[in-house]
Amino acid sequence: MLLSIDFGSDQPIYMQIRNGIVAGIASGQLQDGDPLPSVRTLGTDIGVNLHTVNKAYKLLQSEGFIEIQRSRGTFIHAGDAAKNAAGFLQESGSLMHTIISEAITRNVDRAVIHHMIDHLYDELEGEKS
Repeated sequence: MLLSIDFGSDQPIYMQIRNGIVAGIASGQLQDGDPLPSVRTLGTDIGVNLHTVNKAYKLLQSEGFIEIQRSRGTFIHAGDAAKNAAGFLQESGSLMHTIISEAITRNVDRAVIHHMIDHLYDELEGEKS
């Protein structure tokens, strides 16, 4: 698994790990049943503390993206995440509100935002093929 971690980013490393795995699922690079590296292996591979990886995995598990099975390992289990679409939309509404508010304040045209979203969808869905 290839994760890109930016140690200079303001975004916490555990969130970068979480977001990288979610992007892998969205693009089709990671599919239901695929194993993920152990906490220790991933931490060593990307050079971060084991607790950081564990925090990302626990968050992914609580969101329904992965399943952690004692003695067997950690696996992609994104089917459960799809069931929680309404919760996702409700939770992400405030983030979207902030982004759109800033876009309006900066006089970014609505069509540009729509185009960006369409482009990102196409990019991620295109990687599934």
